[in-house]
Amino acid sequence: MRSKSPELMDKILKFAEEYYLDNGHSPATSAIAAELGISRATAYRYLIEMDDRGMVEYDGQEIQTAVTKKLNSEINRTAIVGSVPCGAPQYEEESIEEYISLPTAIFGKGEFFILRASGQSMIEAGIDDGDLVVVRKQNVADDGDIVVALVDNQNTLKRFYRDEENEKIILHPENKRMKDIVVDGCYIQGVACHIIKAL
Repeated sequence: MRSKSPELMDKILKFAEEYYLDNGHSPATSAIAAELGISRATAYRYLIEMDDRGMVEYDGQEIQTAVTKKLNSEINRTAIVGSVPCGAPQYEEESIEEYISLPTAIFGKGEFFILRASGQSMIEAGIDDGDLVVVRKQNVADDGDIVVALVDNQNTLKRFYRDEENEKIILHPENKRMKDIVVDGCYIQGVACHIIKAL
């Protein structure tokens, strides 16, 4: 059998790690073959050899490397579901743009969705136009929480307060140039828990 190329082994190792980071699981031999311009059989033979040398752990399906072993394998598959206004309430885009993986080590467990902020009303809370807002799905909120609120079938992202005395809900923009939205009631769709800044 011909000796294996150390350069190709390094490329397979690097691709396997990058693929795992992007997708949350190791690549199939077909993905390795397509990426590196080799046959699936060659990719398989290299993985067996790399396993024998201790470069990876390969059981015929999963590829584990020193890097991927350190990754927290618990992830939440979370949908980016369009934009939510940070100004006057607007209709939310219901179409899912894509799914991304949120590691539970950072975001915790639970059910989440991600909205793209639009507008300027939350800039003093550090939420700028284009930022991704990670929202924990829940229909209750505490005073001071930043919520996705449904008001008259429209969504908006605001800080939530109860006006107990007047039996009103105050949706407060974090921009001193804008006025509060005061309503009799609203439906809380979730509470913002993380901001992923736009590049």
